[in-house]
Amino acid sequence: MFSPTQHGESMLKKKDEFEDILEERRNSSDLRYALRSYTPPLYKEVTPATANELKDMVLQSDPLCFVVRQVSTESGRPVDEVQAEASAILEEMAHGLQLSTVRFFAFTLSKVFKTLFRSIHVNEDGIQRLQQAVQENPVVLLPSHRSYLDFLLMSYILYTYDTPLPVIAAGMDFMGMKMVGEMLRKSGAFFIRRSFGGDKLYWAVFSEYVQTLLKKGYAPIEFFLEGTRSRTSKSLTPKLGLLNVVLEPFFKGEVYDVTLLPVSISYERILEESLYARELLGVPKPKESTSGLFKARKVLSEDYGSIHVYFGQPVSVRKLSEGRVKRSQFNLMPRHIPKRPGEDINKVVIELAYQLVQNQQANMVLNPFVLLATLLLQNHHQSLASGQKPGMKLQELTDRALWLRDLSRLFGACLQWPDDRPPAEVVSSSLRLHPGLVTISEGRVQLALPGEPHGASSPEEELFNQAVIILSCVSYRNQMLHVFVGPALVASAMNISSSTQKNEIANSHSFLRNMFFHEFILCPGGTNQDLSMSFDLLEKARALDVFSHHVLVPEEGHRTLSFLSSLLDPFLQGYQVMETHGRSCCESKGDTLTDKQFVPDVRKFIVKQILAGRLKYSEVLSSDLQKNALAALSRLGAVQKIKGSVLGNLKVNKVMVNWLEDTLGEKEAA
Repeated sequence: MFSPTQHGESMLKKKDEFEDILEERRNSSDLRYALRSYTPPLYKEVTPATANELKDMVLQSDPLCFVVRQVSTESGRPVDEVQAEASAILEEMAHGLQLSTVRFFAFTLSKVFKTLFRSIHVNEDGIQRLQQAVQENPVVLLPSHRSYLDFLLMSYILYTYDTPLPVIAAGMDFMGMKMVGEMLRKSGAFFIRRSFGGDKLYWAVFSEYVQTLLKKGYAPIEFFLEGTRSRTSKSLTPKLGLLNVVLEPFFKGEVYDVTLLPVSISYERILEESLYARELLGVPKPKESTSGLFKARKVLSEDYGSIHVYFGQPVSVRKLSEGRVKRSQFNLMPRHIPKRPGEDINKVVIELAYQLVQNQQANMVLNPFVLLATLLLQNHHQSLASGQKPGMKLQELTDRALWLRDLSRLFGACLQWPDDRPPAEVVSSSLRLHPGLVTISEGRVQLALPGEPHGASSPEEELFNQAVIILSCVSYRNQMLHVFVGPALVASAMNISSSTQKNEIANSHSFLRNMFFHEFILCPGGTNQDLSMSFDLLEKARALDVFSHHVLVPEEGHRTLSFLSSLLDPFLQGYQVMETHGRSCCESKGDTLTDKQFVPDVRKFIVKQILAGRLKYSEVLSSDLQKNALAALSRLGAVQKIKGSVLGNLKVNKVMVNWLEDTLGEKEAA
């Protein structure tokens, strides 16, 4: 099975092979760059089809014609009318790639990127692997998704390296942007609705369009496996719909192989950090618009540091599924008739999806501020609990950052820490890049939280303003969670079980892993392997001595275990709050409540708890954490959705909620 640590170590050896593609842009003509000869390698010398030729292939395909007749029969509508609807769907969806528009974006993005970023580092080995792969098999690019810039950045890089431009799955939101939406279409975007599971015709048009692109090898296909941008900088649980679509031609024997290529995009400073924090606090997401794009020009006056883009190892679907999938199951009926895949295929697809996201995580490049934000957040929470003055002396922060740097590297993190510069200089430089999040005064560093309320500002408004800063910092801390989550689960399991016996720790670890299944990328069925790997890492860090039936904590291990358990404390407290609120709702409103009641009520409850000093983690206000906690309560049987309920009624299992509260309460008392 995939090992993030092993990939992290291999990445560290290759970090010197990154190339800054902006360096040449700063020293040569952007216009000449945009208008240069563009001759990418082709898939088996296939000439790319025009947009209209591609549409004709899709509309005339056997699978789509079959569904058109089926919908006609089921709805009683004429075939011609259903066919016209399919054509209209395709017209709305399909890309219209034009090299002239690509050149315009190449010129414009060069100007923008040179203004926003100090550098854009790309691993050349990965580009070379991609250039080879696109000539041999259909390629699917799977970038991580943390910013609006991701898909523009990908196309910009591929154009720079004379690599085939991808056809990119994009949400319909961008269609509302005058001119910009059409320009995105002409640069390779195709637009799909956010949800269309019940629309048989739309699904048929969509899947046939994607699979025609794939089978003919006209261009790499690009989509985000997480489905949407992560507002928290944590990887999201992979969505399987589009992945199933691109894998189906291989399982049906229509292509020899499909190459999947994960791409990790790491931002030193996230453009949307404040926007994301407000969205997590309940502020509606701004609608994408051209006027909004022009209003956002003020970001061009700020420094957003560097970007690292790592093109990972290509994954052969043929090799991965060899001996595990019976492709003969599709021989029992004509290929154009839709057929649900068997359990063997479902299992491979799920495992593959998690492996790909873990691969993205393993090759994320962490910058020093990720460590600094983590340490400052922990210091802030400890100060609230103890009543001490928040913040740390710059030298103390530097010393702790060096300790965490070494621990991160030991655990396999891809850390971009310039060892040729004095540590104090590295820390100070990283802090200066984030003036809205941290302050330095008289050699003391702390979070840039608003002061006491002034004028008409209410305590709730002040809490909101503070939470924006906290959640923005949390987004940087979250970038390193994948490195530590395994050992952190063990550290928290030891607290919950209050035991050094391996079987008791294992039971608590299994419970926590199950509860946090929606919070972190935890492969289904990998509990025992994760526990074993985490014990190995903790031994390697000299935080534990692991024996056959028990563990011992050496004196030097307390610091590491304390740090690790503190990483999960905000999540544990957030889940505890959701359980407590579920029980109180049950007691005050009966056994049944609705989604619309529960979500606003829990936010009000959390605000009261924080203002009263009974809850120290304001990040519990995050809608992402609340959503994941509610999913966990449902997964563990504490909350159940009542089938057939129009209002989305929830039924609370009092016994299970009380058991969960008692179990997690032991951790609070520890």
